[in-house]
Amino acid sequence: MPADASLAQQIVGEMPRLGLDDTFRFRCGRDLECFTRCCRDVAIVLTPYDVVRMKQALKISSSEFLQRYTISPFTPEQKIPVVLLKMNAEDRRCPFVGEQGCRIYAHRPWACRMYPLGVADPKNPTASDRRFHFLVKEDLCLGHGQGEPQTVRRWIEQEGLEEYEMMGASFRDLMLDDFWERSEELTPQQIDMYYMACYDVDRFRRFVFETRFLELFDVDEARVEAMRTDDLELLDFAMQWLRFSLFRQRTLKIRPSVARERRQALEKQGKIHG
Repeated sequence: MPADASLAQQIVGEMPRLGLDDTFRFRCGRDLECFTRCCRDVAIVLTPYDVVRMKQALKISSSEFLQRYTISPFTPEQKIPVVLLKMNAEDRRCPFVGEQGCRIYAHRPWACRMYPLGVADPKNPTASDRRFHFLVKEDLCLGHGQGEPQTVRRWIEQEGLEEYEMMGASFRDLMLDDFWERSEELTPQQIDMYYMACYDVDRFRRFVFETRFLELFDVDEARVEAMRTDDLELLDFAMQWLRFSLFRQRTLKIRPSVARERRQALEKQGKIHG
């Protein structure tokens, strides 16, 4: 999903659209002069699922991964932080790329798997204007037009993108919500909450289990136990928490006793009448 509005408009209006059964030719390999050049001086936006996969592969916490391997530039125009993979300072190269290629290839980010395809998600898709793919062509890449023709569908399958799409669906839906257009700027506390819930899954786990969170919210016991160790279960829960806390949607249940206490407190303050 393009971050820049003018670029998004250009893609939707001008880029040739590819359906799942349309074909293209592309090949990447060590024999090409451009091998790993695309892994240098590039802005790779990480999704929440990317962070989980990569931190698990490196066997470190999400907090350590974010500190060591990412940056989150923030401008006045942004409402929420974006997490980018941090390039090496000396050569502007991805920290996971060596002469033989990617050292965490099986866990590489969605953006790396998708290339040379891009994808556009119209906000309110119709039968004639729905999600489509397009080719991303950069001058430094010599792989275009090489190899056997293959369909978009086959590329998605062989690059393992179906799993990334499935695991990223709740985050994508969160980002396409109308809330972001109609809302005012988030407070620093809300921005930190968003960052924690989306990207710092281990800190979010501490938030859930080491505060009064589970005393306030009625969460199924089986799900609570799963979230103790399952990062993906916790990440899915975090998306629901953001909808509850930011969008004011009823995605979580407040315990009845807590709701009664809050109502009684508001009645005492004269803010509501019984």
